[in-house]
Amino acid sequence: MTTYSLKDILDTFAKSNGKKRLIYNLGAIGGISNNAVLLFFIAMPFIEYALIFNPYVFNALGIAQCIVLYIVFLSIIMISIFMISWKIKNTVIKKITPSWKKYFEKIDLKMVLSAGATPYSKFFDYYSKGLADHKSGEELHRYLLDSFKVMEEDNKELIEAMIKDNKFN
Repeated sequence: MTTYSLKDILDTFAKSNGKKRLIYNLGAIGGISNNAVLLFFIAMPFIEYALIFNPYVFNALGIAQCIVLYIVFLSIIMISIFMISWKIKNTVIKKITPSWKKYFEKIDLKMVLSAGATPYSKFFDYYSKGLADHKSGEELHRYLLDSFKVMEEDNKELIEAMIKDNKFN
């Protein structure tokens, strides 16, 4: 099992300014860069357009059928983009979780990355501030550990409610 550095872990789900990525980056841990994935996503509708509206297909089907076919395939492309993004996110989480536990033993990575209300929903604000203060390496690690303590203190009631809920399940 590969152990990733804190910088590599953070690069998978955060931009260089500390904001959360829409599409996670496998490039930092030896996979495909999210820039290549974004380029592929942007190119897909144009490729579809070139395939459907070329002279041969257009003459064979006609304008109405080409438009309907384009709309149907475009919906398939949107579903594909969702599924690929979901797969990339799950792959990143699965690969970096063991390394994350090495740096932040008691912090659940899924709670940090969740879009919902969690005790760690302000993680990216603290991470951005740490980057703005030019922290890196061990200094950034200590700063994030302290930030997690602050977030836990600020969300004490939410953590207690989650603990009570886990006891009932």
